Amino acid sequence: MFILTKIADLVQIEPKDFNKQSVIAIEDNINAKYSNKASTLSHIEFRMVVFRPFQGEVLIARILNQSKEGINLATDFFHDIFIPAAELPDEAEFKAEEGLWVWNVDGTDLYYDNNETVLFEVLSEEWHDQAPSAPTDAGDQPASELQPPYKIRGSMKAEGLGCTLWWWDPQDEEEQDQDQEEPEEGN
Repeated sequence: MFILTKIADLVQIEPKDFNKQSVIAIEDNINAKYSNKASTLSHIEFRMVVFRPFQGEVLIARILNQSKEGINLATDFFHDIFIPAAELPDEAEFKAEEGLWVWNVDGTDLYYDNNETVLFEVLSEEWHDQAPSAPTDAGDQPASELQPPYKIRGSMKAEGLGCTLWWWDPQDEEEQDQDQEEPEEGN
């Protein structure tokens, strides 16, 4: 596993080490240059938890930003989720002056505000090869044009999807709290 090797090298002692004994200064420099520099290759097998939602799964995320093309979402650990405009409710429209999507329901405007928590359904996933390519004459591709290695495409068309505040009724929570507080009869 180990072998003894003879190495000839020129070791530089910096002025800050002049106060040390020569042997110690040389040993410190050799250790700094050669210690823990070797590596090994090992065959391993392991299990890993990987984020990979299934088609039709409903997830919770936050709105990052919006454009006329759709809405970009993110979870705490994943930022490449896109809801295309066609996957928003039919009555939703993009308000360019506000930079937000608005869903008009029976004359009431419901806003998709940035940083708002939303529920969305996973429609599909996209994989993009990240293999390095040969340099081109025009230079490297700008970072803005690079595709993420993994991207989720979702929908907020179905009932119950969209901003969670739209579907949350504080009165339901109060009734649930009251039910839990009432003691059972007969005890």
